[in-house]
Amino acid sequence: MRSRTRPRAGALLCALTLSALSVCALAPSAGATQGAPRHPDEGESIEVFGHRGASGYRPEHTLASYELAARMGADHIEPDLVPTKDGALVARHENEISGTTDVERHPEFADRRTTKVVDGESVTGWFTEDFTLDELKTLRATERLPEIRQRNTVYDGRFEIPTLQEVIELKRELSHELGRRIGITPEIKHPSYFRSVGLPVEPRLVRALDRNGLNDPHAEVAVQSFEVGNLRRLDRRLRVDLVQLVWSSGAPYDFVESGDPRTYADMVTPAGLRDVAEYADWVAPVSTMILPRDEQGYLEEPTRLVEHAHRAGLKVLPYTVRAENTFLPADFRGAGGESAYGDVFGFLRALFATGVDAVFADQPDIAVRARE
Repeated sequence: MRSRTRPRAGALLCALTLSALSVCALAPSAGATQGAPRHPDEGESIEVFGHRGASGYRPEHTLASYELAARMGADHIEPDLVPTKDGALVARHENEISGTTDVERHPEFADRRTTKVVDGESVTGWFTEDFTLDELKTLRATERLPEIRQRNTVYDGRFEIPTLQEVIELKRELSHELGRRIGITPEIKHPSYFRSVGLPVEPRLVRALDRNGLNDPHAEVAVQSFEVGNLRRLDRRLRVDLVQLVWSSGAPYDFVESGDPRTYADMVTPAGLRDVAEYADWVAPVSTMILPRDEQGYLEEPTRLVEHAHRAGLKVLPYTVRAENTFLPADFRGAGGESAYGDVFGFLRALFATGVDAVFADQPDIAVRARE
């Protein structure tokens, strides 16, 4: 179990959503200790993490997306971090950027297209680690899901790729303007891969947090990873929350590389969660690990993952709630096709009823309203 206890998010939450709704909720109390089940409905407020910002409304991982999430009332914004050739940390969902930038329209970079093996999979495209920061700054962001989020494509070509430092500065400015501390929750992408090519993310992230006075338990910072070894190492260097991400299949890639037979499924057993609690503060499972679906996509009975995580002293942060029909369980889909909104409020109610402490949401204003 981690030896230090961290306070939960912020003081009084007061933020305007786009509909001019004033959201006010008291901040939660200090975290529980191992062996004592936690229940966020006991005077606590479920926290809302703007997934890649407000990615349901703006191209993901742009300053515009992060800003909109904060203005909609999100408690935290989430940049995924990958390095450039010259070691800068930038916000992209993946290091392969053909689906989230206009790099294909830049003939000067045509010869950078290549194929690499990342976490055991062959990937072809353009990679951030083959560009300097100055070169990446000549590119512009594009919508990653244009078939589903056609309205977002109107912003294609309008936003730069932001650096981690720019996201931190935005967080600081918005916290001052909105009168509440906006959290930042960076995810370290492909840590084993970047370490293997001489561009480890972790030391650069630690330096950035230290330089900005954010390596502090009161700083509203949480660092995420799908791997385990890097979180264990960061536990010795960081005083912020650590988040263990888990997927519904497979295993952490550092386990695969080292021959460790454990899988993500093993990590969410009661014993596995106690092991996670030795170095992390949160477990972040895909929502189907809490609310499983049958072969037709309808919800089945909830699992006991939340209960077991709370007994281990971990907070639970499922991902990702999206309003479009294509992402919702069949119970909550509506008319209008895959890109139309379904009953996302109903799905959020079902998820909140399991006792989760927070939620990642692409449309954070909806999650903020739902928790009321």
